[in-house]
Amino acid sequence: MSLLNQLNPVQRSAASVIEGPVMIVAGAGSGKTRVLTFRIAHLLASGISPHEILALTFTNKAAKEMKGRIERLIGHQAHQVWAGTFHGIFARILRQECEPLGYSRSFTIYDTDDSLGVIKNIMNGMNISQQQFNPRAVMSRISGAKNQMVSPAEYANVAKEFFEVKVAEIYPEYVQKLRKCNAMDFDDLLLNPIELFKKHERVLEKYQYRFKYLLVDEYQDTNRAQYILINMIAQKFKNICVVGDDAQSIYAFRGADIKNILDFERDYPAAKVFRLEQNYRSTKTILAAADSVIKNNRNQIQKTLWTDNPNGEKITVIEAEDDKAEGIQIAHRIQENITKEKLDLKHFAILYRTNAQSRSIEDAMRRAGIPYVIIGGVAFYQRKEIKDVLAYLRLVVNPKDEESLTRVINYPARGIGDTTLEKLIEHSARTNISLFETVKNPGTVTTLSDRSKNSVMQFGALITKYVELRSQMSVSELARAVVDELGILRLYKDEQTPESLGRWENVQELLSAITEFTDQNKEKATLENFLEEVALVSAIDSMVDEKNAVTLMTLHAAKGLEFPVVFVAGVEEGLFPLYQITPDPAELEEERRLCYVGITRAMKKLYITYARIRYRYGDVTYPVVSRFISEISETLLERESVRRPANTANVVSSLQSARERYHSSLQQKKRAKNDAFTPDEEVDYDKESQDEIRLKVGVFVEHEVFGRGKVTNLSGRGESAKAIVNFQSVGPKNLMIKFARLRVLGA
Repeated sequence: MSLLNQLNPVQRSAASVIEGPVMIVAGAGSGKTRVLTFRIAHLLASGISPHEILALTFTNKAAKEMKGRIERLIGHQAHQVWAGTFHGIFARILRQECEPLGYSRSFTIYDTDDSLGVIKNIMNGMNISQQQFNPRAVMSRISGAKNQMVSPAEYANVAKEFFEVKVAEIYPEYVQKLRKCNAMDFDDLLLNPIELFKKHERVLEKYQYRFKYLLVDEYQDTNRAQYILINMIAQKFKNICVVGDDAQSIYAFRGADIKNILDFERDYPAAKVFRLEQNYRSTKTILAAADSVIKNNRNQIQKTLWTDNPNGEKITVIEAEDDKAEGIQIAHRIQENITKEKLDLKHFAILYRTNAQSRSIEDAMRRAGIPYVIIGGVAFYQRKEIKDVLAYLRLVVNPKDEESLTRVINYPARGIGDTTLEKLIEHSARTNISLFETVKNPGTVTTLSDRSKNSVMQFGALITKYVELRSQMSVSELARAVVDELGILRLYKDEQTPESLGRWENVQELLSAITEFTDQNKEKATLENFLEEVALVSAIDSMVDEKNAVTLMTLHAAKGLEFPVVFVAGVEEGLFPLYQITPDPAELEEERRLCYVGITRAMKKLYITYARIRYRYGDVTYPVVSRFISEISETLLERESVRRPANTANVVSSLQSARERYHSSLQQKKRAKNDAFTPDEEVDYDKESQDEIRLKVGVFVEHEVFGRGKVTNLSGRGESAKAIVNFQSVGPKNLMIKFARLRVLGA
């Protein structure tokens, strides 16, 4: 037992049990990896063959770290233990056993791009429009069905919506195509072993006897297919040890099922359960806060974290005037802590619910001269979807910008392929005419097909349209109009993946940034100035010293990490917890677990921030402080309400005016309860059309930039409707009503 004497009493008990089912409920910072490592070392020291041990993890890094620790404890035997990711281990098994399923051992593993290519080819063969049905959305639906173990036939039986019906047509063709190519995608690496074990009992028994001792890390993150595989292998001897924390189950969007860990004792009635409740990371205050939040969840394994660490400082809750002031406050507190506590930049982490939130925080870090690095993502203005929208705006300012033109000429897809673009570039060079002029007049390019000419002409007309409209619209109006016409938000909505949701939010955040820029600079706000500001931001980003920098990341990306000082930003209803209209109970519990994860990343000091005003979805919103803050005992908190420093411009020129605008449009912004994405109604500017606000000649209106004015003329109908408004500040302006967001004041 000398090996296990290095553990605390509960850790030692959990690691010493050799036979039978074991569940180790490992609270945050309680030494989970340490116990798992020592348990495997103890099995080997007790005479168990390393070939009889299978350890399943979620990352290759975790498996490698585990083997390294075991080797330091008992030597080279560690290398003979099968330890790896679910996909890696079962791919290895399939290499040996796949022939009964009709595959050869030399099967190919298709990555996401390969799978997408297969789906596109199938859609082409079935004459299914890739512009009408996003191939990535199709791939996402098929992958989701596979993870839930729904066969093509079963999917077809439940398909109701038009999109689902099309996916049901593609799904069986995709499965058949992969088999024909002797290929498996990532989902197949889990599904095919299940099929193999079900159809060939001898193969299952082989691996049940081979792996008599099964250990599973992060059990709360397993999905249905992983759950079935684990229990099939463990069924014979039931020497299964799962390690995890139900309070850190935060990946439902990836298919993780918290019921797997909650129901472990039902699956294995003889299981021994050990609760690792001693935390070695955080102060008593931080732990008490985390515990008080998570106790509000109904579905959980009861445990109470404790620590021998000091009480530590109270949690500072900062109410900021707006999201910009929030960023400024975070930067100020970092500078303050560096001076007083002699900390390095790498000791600070800023956590947020959505990637889009990083924009205002990044702005504040740059202005304060604080180096930062983004984990699990890229700087806001370097994200592809942001660069795509900015490329359109750059083209509107400078149609000769060939870099921007070639970037977006076929985004979103409009049937202009690489060959067509090459012909356009070649013609432009040969005739010494700018590429954009060639695009506007593709009829002169004789090598193009009529179909290609039409697509190119439509793109040229789109850019020309907004070049001409630029003088008639504010910067924010123009940006919203471009995004609306391109249909980018609908494109990301249809894809229905966590990644596309992030892109949707980022584009919305870009619209918010442009609206904020317009509000702050009023009539001086120009598209050229905004793009110049963004370009300078990008230049500064490349100069960041990542060796000693503040860490920015989403709460999901922070799991497993720890920092002396942590900021959890944007703790507001609808943002964190994130939901549409009313939170679903199960989703709310997962959001609360995410809050628990965020709090327990902090070792010594925790800040929680929220804003009274936040730019979201291209508009000003007035969030309510999150319920999660009220769930923390006031004895653990110190509250501060701060305003932006006097030398910083206000977010909105007229707070009352903006508040009225917000409340008048509140009913227009209801979002579907069960939709993971906000539907187009969120940014449907048709709802602010001539019919909606009942404009007529003689009425007074208010514009977000030009202020108060009188309508002197109306022309056009529908999307083409225009109004001439004589503003007190700048005189007459010709406005596109659809995007002007005019507020009627009366006659």
